[in-house]
Amino acid sequence: MPTPSKKLGLLPPYLFTEIDRKVSEARAKGVDIISLGIGDPDLPTPQPIVDALIAGVQDPDTHNYPSNQGNIELMTAAENWMQTRFGVSVEAKKGEILSLIGSKEGLAHMILAYVEAGDVVLCPSPGYPVYNNYTLLVGGEPYTLPLLAENGFLPDLDAIPEDIAKRTKLLFLNYPNNPTGAVCTEAFIKKAIAFCKQYDIVLCHDNAYSEMTYDGYQAPSFLAVEGAKDVCVEFFSLSKMYNMTGWRIGFAAGNADLIRPLATVKNNTDSGVFKAIQRAGAAGLNQSAQLTAGLNEIYGSRRTLFVNGLRELGWNLAMPEATFYLWLPVPTGFTSVEFVTFLLEKCGVVVPPGTGYGSQGEGFFRVALTVPEAKLTEVLERMKTAGVRFDMKTAAVAG
Repeated sequence: MPTPSKKLGLLPPYLFTEIDRKVSEARAKGVDIISLGIGDPDLPTPQPIVDALIAGVQDPDTHNYPSNQGNIELMTAAENWMQTRFGVSVEAKKGEILSLIGSKEGLAHMILAYVEAGDVVLCPSPGYPVYNNYTLLVGGEPYTLPLLAENGFLPDLDAIPEDIAKRTKLLFLNYPNNPTGAVCTEAFIKKAIAFCKQYDIVLCHDNAYSEMTYDGYQAPSFLAVEGAKDVCVEFFSLSKMYNMTGWRIGFAAGNADLIRPLATVKNNTDSGVFKAIQRAGAAGLNQSAQLTAGLNEIYGSRRTLFVNGLRELGWNLAMPEATFYLWLPVPTGFTSVEFVTFLLEKCGVVVPPGTGYGSQGEGFFRVALTVPEAKLTEVLERMKTAGVRFDMKTAAVAG
């Protein structure tokens, strides 16, 4: 039997596959599992989007191949949304927008479009695994950018060695951030733009959580900052905006010359997004403010409940302004893996270890607020019953 590519051996086990395996094993033993592991919304896709899909499916004009760039409905909606939401002008007819089968696909194909053996990709750690892992798959060299709590989980671009910067093709950034929930300032965006201009690097901003924000905070588009369009491609996902994770739709926006290689890869790889789903995505973008307001009220309430509960258990936490993730330090005496194993075995609660997002994630775990408030309250009660406190000193915990 032919052997698979040796590059597959370079990849760590995919984090969420491991989570699914652990959940299945625990449930097989009769454990009542509550999973806070995967950022997959438990709420339904808003009805106007579902209605648009149904109407689109019933239209025979959607049953053939879509445009490689994206259908007029989605392109127009994306143009209008970018202008209304961020004050950013991008034009599909100039090649400044490209539809994606979810932003994950676009991020991976961006790496394939630009990276060859010996090229460096700057990958934040902790960070979305696709940046690092797909770089390995194409034979590139990931260079870790540590995201440290003392720096507000922003990378120190000044610490990147000159020889690394000169070999770099892509810089990946992601704010609001998965897994940390951190946000960034305009000053940082300007610094990243200047850095990429200096070294001729494509700035890839993964803006999947732009609409999941709270307490009046509004996440920016990098493209709204002067000079960004010279070096930046921004990736948007409808998955978290409108609870559409399974629908697989997003778009890239920005510099047309930088998007063109991505479009070339896609043209030789996939046949685009089903037209009816594009129409549904357009319906979401056209009603975005109304749809996200209701969703964010729910996620924001969950965030407040769980953060306050963790504070009672000894965690000293600020209230995150964005995403439905909490990035939490493990109690003293535990590694990340040890603590999530403890939570699974003693509390029946599944969360991913910080190391699943890169080496710099050691000492942390992530919580996804993707269950109702009653379940979150139960998680807190289970933790309290098991003796979980942030100030506990050893793994010898009651329960």
